[in-house]
Amino acid sequence: MIQLQHNKILVVLSGGQDSTTCLYWAMDRFGKDNVTSLTFDYGQRHRIEIDCARNIADFAAVTNVVLPIDTFSALGGDALTDSEIGVESDVNATTRLPNTFVAGRNLIFLTFAAAFAYRHGIKHIVTGVAETDYSGYPDCREETIRALQTAIQFGMESDVEIHTPLMHLSKKETVRLAERVGALPAMALTHTCYNGERPPCGHCPACILRAKGFEEAGVEDPLVG
Repeated sequence: MIQLQHNKILVVLSGGQDSTTCLYWAMDRFGKDNVTSLTFDYGQRHRIEIDCARNIADFAAVTNVVLPIDTFSALGGDALTDSEIGVESDVNATTRLPNTFVAGRNLIFLTFAAAFAYRHGIKHIVTGVAETDYSGYPDCREETIRALQTAIQFGMESDVEIHTPLMHLSKKETVRLAERVGALPAMALTHTCYNGERPPCGHCPACILRAKGFEEAGVEDPLVG
């Protein structure tokens, strides 16, 4: 089995609220010098996500690597990669999922992240998935992440660990965590809006959930404040 450095951590950084919170959580736990961030260019409609991730990494003074994996745009079929599909609030009657669900995205992201970690001797990976206050995505569930970690450990003969500090937190609790680890100033650089707007549109599911979390936490959102 390959020997990984136990003090090194890789953050999957999308440029959004949750991954930015995880970035600062990682810096708080492991020290800034031990943190690397990885951003995926997966053919997302809103390229602003990639720019935001770079800006956040620069602001936090951590390394950011952008990895191109454009297969999702070729697959299409969802509102985040297909420009012909508008964001809808209701779930699909057949799949019982919103049309913002990108099938397999977190599975692929974490597999590539594990491959990157393997090549760079990094033991820990952190991702901002959560099964509380989320959009019903099955690849955000704890059982999915645990099963994937096991598969990666066997498939790469690696003792890599996947951390999900937001898994059981509400958006209110995530805001409180961001406050504790010093992530709030970086929130002004984040992007959450499903419609790709800055300032955010305020009415898509992602904007509504974010606003609800900040309001319930009693904290002003630096992005809109």
